[in-house]
Amino acid sequence: MTVVDQDAGVTVRRRPGRPRDEDMDGQIVAATLAIIDAGQEVTVSRVVTQSGVSRAALYRRWPSLTTLIAAALDVGRTVPPEYPDDVDLRDALFDGLGLGESGVALSVAASGYSEERFRQRIRLVMADRALQKAYWQSHVSRRRVPLLNALRAGIHRGELRSDLDVEACFDAIAGAAYYQVVVRGDRMDDPAVATRMRAAVEVVWRGMVA
Repeated sequence: MTVVDQDAGVTVRRRPGRPRDEDMDGQIVAATLAIIDAGQEVTVSRVVTQSGVSRAALYRRWPSLTTLIAAALDVGRTVPPEYPDDVDLRDALFDGLGLGESGVALSVAASGYSEERFRQRIRLVMADRALQKAYWQSHVSRRRVPLLNALRAGIHRGELRSDLDVEACFDAIAGAAYYQVVVRGDRMDDPAVATRMRAAVEVVWRGMVA
C-alpha cells in the first residue's frame, strides 16, 4: 500500500510509516531552481550535487524530473483567493494582469516571477511538451480557477453574456500578455506594453458584457 501526498500540486507516492522531510523537499526544489536560473540542464546528478541529498532520497520524493522541474518553475507563484461576490469584474481582469487603474506598468515580478525566470520557463516548456503539460495541469490551470469562477458568477448574475466561454476569454487576455514578451520581445515593465494590454483587455471586455 502507498500513501499519496500532495506536494506543490504534484501527486507523490511514499511508503506508509515513512514521514516526509519537508526540509529535504525544499532543498531539492531550491537546488533544481538554482540550476534552472543558471541556465543549465536539469539532471539527476546536478540536483544531487546541488542539493546534497542522495539519489535514493531524490527518487523517493520525485517520481520524475518532469514533475520536479514543474514544481521548481512554480516557486514564488500562488493560487489567488476566490473573488468576493460583489467584485467589479472589469477591475478583476485588469488587476489579474497587474494593470490597476494607474496602468503605468505590467509586471511579471508582481506575480512572483522575475522576467528572467519567466523567459527560462518559456524556454524549458517549449522544448519539452511533457513538461509543458505537467506544469499546466499541476500548477498553471489552478491559478485560473478563481477568476474563471468569478466570471461564471457574473454570467449567473446577468452581468456577462449567457453564451460566454470563460475559458476562451481568459486565454484571449492572457495570450495578449504573452505575446508582448514571447513574440514582440518587449519588457513587461514598459509603459507602452501596459497601454497595449489595457486596450486589449478593454476590447475583450466589451465583447463579454451582457
